[in-house]
Amino acid sequence: MIEVKDDWCKGCNICIDRCPLDALEESDKLNKRGVRPPKLKEKNECNYCRLCELICPDFAITVIPDKDKEKKLAKKTLLTPLGGKIK
Repeated sequence: MIEVKDDWCKGCNICIDRCPLDALEESDKLNKRGVRPPKLKEKNECNYCRLCELICPDFAITVIPDKDKEKKLAKKTLLTPLGGKIK
């Protein structure tokens, strides 16, 4: 889950532009600054990388990993342990 503090957002869209999985889009509603804060797309592949949280200049985004989805993501990896195979 991604929590956005709508009124903290200044609408720079850095998070939307930099998301590696294109999981964010502009909201339909305006905040008190008159800009459209980001929101997760209805269908998204967010992997909780926290890039949006780290690059937000207004600290308006907080990433809260979903426990069920996090377990599924942990199984998918391109890395293999040294000297062995993934079981």
